[in-house]
Amino acid sequence: MNIEELSKSQLILLTILVNFVTSVATGILTVSLLDKAPPVVTQTVNRVVEHTIETVTKQVAPAATALAPAPSNQDLVTAAIGLSAVRQVAIYVAETGTSTPAVSIGTYLAKSRAVVTAVQETLPKEALIEFSDGSYSPASLAHSGDGIVIYGFADSASLPRISSPVLVNPNDLKLGQTALAISLDGSATTGIVARVSSKGVHTTLPDIGVGSAAIDLSGNVIGISAGVIPGLLIPANWITSLLTSTSTTATSTASTK
Repeated sequence: MNIEELSKSQLILLTILVNFVTSVATGILTVSLLDKAPPVVTQTVNRVVEHTIETVTKQVAPAATALAPAPSNQDLVTAAIGLSAVRQVAIYVAETGTSTPAVSIGTYLAKSRAVVTAVQETLPKEALIEFSDGSYSPASLAHSGDGIVIYGFADSASLPRISSPVLVNPNDLKLGQTALAISLDGSATTGIVARVSSKGVHTTLPDIGVGSAAIDLSGNVIGISAGVIPGLLIPANWITSLLTSTSTTATSTASTK
């Protein structure tokens, strides 16, 4: 048969056959030569093969990771709201306990073993804190200032073990950034950061209630509502400053005893 009479399909099949036979022959020849080659040559070939496999594996792994789907905006919102709900607490007057309605809500800062809320006339010095898991613990007013009230617990108090939020500095906030909150009635609401000024963090959130915390998509606190102007939040860094001054005062008092 004249090769010029072959069709395109037959030429492709013939090429594949030749390549296959060549590959098999090359493999057989290589194995035969390696069997007769000195050990040094065999070790060198093995090292080259192993190095090639490692290189290919390292290059393929990041590509496989990149294919993993990123969480959607809805997933981030749902997770952040869930974190906020777990950290939200109810504040009761210690003398009456749960026989009377809660006077306010606050946010539990597990790392600091404290509860933060906004200043209100009804807040007691001695309180009973109800956590999201249904447990209770007495707390005392530790410090207040800049429209913020912080309650502290006794060292022996057994408190829930949950993740503690990061208190976001207002300088790190971006205009248009998502702001989330849980209102006094338990409903979730969303907004954006509209402006940051010396008065606080301005958002498009509605009136979420005095003491309610606003968070970002990571579940970190960007501020708490003072209840004066809807959407206006007391910046989280004011909470950080108050916690620091409280710790400093406690340390100084302890050292003078």
